[in-house]
Amino acid sequence: MSADPADADELVRFESAPVKLSAFRIRKAAEQGEILSQPRGTPLLGYLSRPPGDGPFPAVVLLHGCDHLRLSVKELWPKRLVRWGYVVLVVDSFTTRKLDDTCRSALPERVFDAYGALDFLSKSSFVDIRRVALMGFSAGGTATLDATKNDGNEQLMERKFRAAVAYYPACDADRGDPTIPILIMTGERDNWSRAERCQKRLARLSDNAPPVELNVYKGIYHNFDAPEFLVGRRVLGHIEKYDPDAAAKSMRSVYAFLRRYLAN
Repeated sequence: MSADPADADELVRFESAPVKLSAFRIRKAAEQGEILSQPRGTPLLGYLSRPPGDGPFPAVVLLHGCDHLRLSVKELWPKRLVRWGYVVLVVDSFTTRKLDDTCRSALPERVFDAYGALDFLSKSSFVDIRRVALMGFSAGGTATLDATKNDGNEQLMERKFRAAVAYYPACDADRGDPTIPILIMTGERDNWSRAERCQKRLARLSDNAPPVELNVYKGIYHNFDAPEFLVGRRVLGHIEKYDPDAAAKSMRSVYAFLRRYLAN
């Protein structure tokens, strides 16, 4: 690829990380004379952006929410992160699966999408694969927490993320320790991503857990960083509303967090 900066809408194709066969499954197949082939990942689309120059640069993988690729995720955040010096890969988890939204259900496969994106970036000479963060919004934030938890699918992956950022995820108090430093941000009035559930998870972390930073913005609702929701709206009983002050505070937190953990 050229050393010129990529546009935010540069389409790339890759696969989710495959769910590898267990040693037990392989052994049983051999005992029965069965020949197994390792499964392939799901074909995915992504949007790649990069700073000018040869790099290698740190990078950020972005996971969209259940409302798919809104403007702030597909364009605003990539442009912002590129200005800060990061390669950005926005993962489109829905198009190839022929999904419009998953706001009424979960899509656990997205953990494997994140690691497929990491594998894709590992093939790029302009990416420092040792310095890649995972960042998700809403359902993508929940997938970010699932992708970086102890005893989760992360342990099956050859390559690991360095840090993670989760905007208004659905925290689970029983998710356990993370494997890497995490920044979680949510609104006090967000009844989709309840702050108290995130607080409970933090309270249950072990003494050996990597750092987890939780920022709760007082009086703030879901999607507070997204200018598309300047006029608030109600979706499935949840209020989504942009707040410029909370958005600016969160961006400063993200900037500092990424600088801290992806600096070298």
